[in-house]
Amino acid sequence: MKRLNRNLWRLASCVAAIFVSGCIENDIPYPVVVCNIESISARGLSGDPVIDAAGRCVKLPLLETTDIQAVEITGAVVTEGAEASREIVGVHDLRAPLYVTLSLYQDYPWRIEAEQTIERSFTVAGQIGATEWDTAEHTATVHVGFRDHSSVEVLSLKLGPEGITTMSCADVPELTEDNLYRLHDFTAPRRIEVVCHGRTEIWWLSVEYTDVKVSWSHVDPWSHSAWLYAQGLSGSELGFRYREAGAGEWTEVARESVTVDGGSFRAQLRGLRPESAYEVVAYSDGDLSAVETFTTEAALPLPNGGFEAWSKPKKIVYPYLTEDDAFWDSGNKGSATVGETICEGVSDIRPGSSGAFAALLTSKFASLAGIGKFAAGNIFIGTYAETVGTNGKVNFGRPFAAHPVALRGWLRYTQGRIDRIDKQPAGMTLTKEDFDQGSIYIALGTWTAAKYGGTEQSPVQIYTKDISTFFDKDGADVVAYGELILTQSVDEWREFTIELDWRVTDVVPTHLMIVCSASRWGDYFTGSTASRMWLDDFELIYDYDVLTP
Repeated sequence: MKRLNRNLWRLASCVAAIFVSGCIENDIPYPVVVCNIESISARGLSGDPVIDAAGRCVKLPLLETTDIQAVEITGAVVTEGAEASREIVGVHDLRAPLYVTLSLYQDYPWRIEAEQTIERSFTVAGQIGATEWDTAEHTATVHVGFRDHSSVEVLSLKLGPEGITTMSCADVPELTEDNLYRLHDFTAPRRIEVVCHGRTEIWWLSVEYTDVKVSWSHVDPWSHSAWLYAQGLSGSELGFRYREAGAGEWTEVARESVTVDGGSFRAQLRGLRPESAYEVVAYSDGDLSAVETFTTEAALPLPNGGFEAWSKPKKIVYPYLTEDDAFWDSGNKGSATVGETICEGVSDIRPGSSGAFAALLTSKFASLAGIGKFAAGNIFIGTYAETVGTNGKVNFGRPFAAHPVALRGWLRYTQGRIDRIDKQPAGMTLTKEDFDQGSIYIALGTWTAAKYGGTEQSPVQIYTKDISTFFDKDGADVVAYGELILTQSVDEWREFTIELDWRVTDVVPTHLMIVCSASRWGDYFTGSTASRMWLDDFELIYDYDVLTP
């Protein structure tokens, strides 16, 4: 009887245990499947849509004549199995971004934006400087050097998309290129009705007096050049003169170097010396601006650009200047956990080098007991932050406040056929029939650790598990960018030059990054274990004249 009771108790306990276990939350993690918009199509585009998987953003470049309030998206392909929080295909008002969340185990918020530029013009005879536009308030203002505004000659007027816009005002029912002379009285702002896409906008045009005949907009000094921007009387002779500070004679800036747009004019002054003071003056016929004085920047060298200084903390090779003053780093810290080195100094230097070492980047499958991931041979300006499981966090960039115009160096490259595929870059489907590619890119920007997750020294953090953190060359804080993609092997040492595309001239960057990889898609753990890249004697070029053949 006692034995029976014990058996019943054990049975009851098992049943209870099974019941309780059924109530325990399943904490087995869901698989991570990053959801992307892989392709998209729409009517009225001026070019191909731009899909930024890192920023989870799609940009649709619209023709001037496309109605931004009724953009028809005709097709969209998302990651297989993902569900969208709203319909993407259809007609949308894209004056503000279209937000959509893609879900498959996890949620991934995306936004679809429209980019549209409508070329507008309002110019008059005797105009001084550029037209001032306020597209939000629908106003345009020009300045002239005369006070009587009752008979102003309008030279051009365009306030909406070409070919589908009509304009009218109180005394001119339909303004056309042939009857602009009737729009002459600007003693008060003129009210213009602009009709397009069945909607009417009200614009206000103003003509105002100024006694300044020529003035500076701004001067942007670099190390070997300076960018000059000024405003003067349209139709007059516009130009610049310069001299070293305190010198007697002025030198004329070559006429072919001056670009004139109405009353605005600009030029790039070349052939200057770094860290030197200069004076410049702008002129409009016989009128002179105030003298502007500026000092050119220093031409900062690239630390350890020859890859000569190497150190081995804990038996890992880094291209440090010293162990306490790092500038370059690599993924060695991550691959070293399984005994692999993907970046090292070698004595196979380029011909004519004065140094003793070059950098060798080797792509490998870094594994322990068969478990691991593909590791692209790489070297970059910044620091390796940490390894998280089989993923890595790296911080790109180092403080740098100068305006180089190019990166020059030497390389060799062995291209392998792709044999490791993990994730796919957005808009691509790589297979083992494809060849790997090498890449070198240089960027300068105004990144901050608060926005990009890194440190004050190296502000841009890349986490290989999260595609949204991958570097975006078109990001808002990138002020200059250039890249070289290697699509075939380079058997002998070859010199290369990567020219920088400066998006603006008046912003001083805060950080510099250079990233070199033997496998372009290494962030996606995709590439070839046969890919190798040799690098030597990198230098920053500051003088545009050096680039001229």
